[in-house]
Amino acid sequence: MKIQVLTIFPELFDSFLKAPLTARAISRGALSLRIIDIRTYAEGSFRHIDDSPYGGGAGMILKCQPVLDALHAAESPDSWRILLSPSGRPYDQKHAHKLLQKEDLILIAGHYEGFDARIEEAADEEISTGDYILSGGELPAMTIMDSLIRLLDGTIRQESTEEESFEDGLLEYPQYTKPRSYEGKQVPEVLLSGNHEAIRRWKLKQSLQRTLERRPDLLKDRKFTEEEQKLMEELYGIRDPRN
Repeated sequence: MKIQVLTIFPELFDSFLKAPLTARAISRGALSLRIIDIRTYAEGSFRHIDDSPYGGGAGMILKCQPVLDALHAAESPDSWRILLSPSGRPYDQKHAHKLLQKEDLILIAGHYEGFDARIEEAADEEISTGDYILSGGELPAMTIMDSLIRLLDGTIRQESTEEESFEDGLLEYPQYTKPRSYEGKQVPEVLLSGNHEAIRRWKLKQSLQRTLERRPDLLKDRKFTEEEQKLMEELYGIRDPRN
């Protein structure tokens, strides 16, 4: 997978490039990652990349010329252009798997008050990582990259990703490690039993309970399996507590 990031603060990605997961993916040839400084495409000796908005308004707007010139220099016929924007579609794990199918991603990280609208027109899609406002798109870009890198073959063990939160529409079950007892709190006996079927069933039951109590929105359109319905009945006395 090839990922390119357009930003006016390339130094913010220095630590990300050195992170073990990123470095492993690059060293194994699973990832090609390039950080592009938009300022190098700005015109004039002062390299201005922003200006005040036409029609008035607070703040400064990122100019289209340097961003689009940087984009055109980076793109190829296979590029998928993503604008990081609070007005974009919410990002989730399903979307991560869709982006994983793309061979060439370009992430455009904005800054200041916003983008010139002509930059939006050049993007294939806009993505938001949450309903909040940040000073720039660099952190969302890292969030998206991290979510993709860990799904690349050989980056981490496949079973580590298969049982995580959101992969099957449920939150992940609680996990424990040594010591067996700490400050009077014990590891559940079923996890020490060696009974793999009982452990699997316990994990599923815990995932269902956590999801219903913490993120019931994830279950809105879920079609429960027969086993899940029975576990729900054990937990709540009814087969479908959403009703």
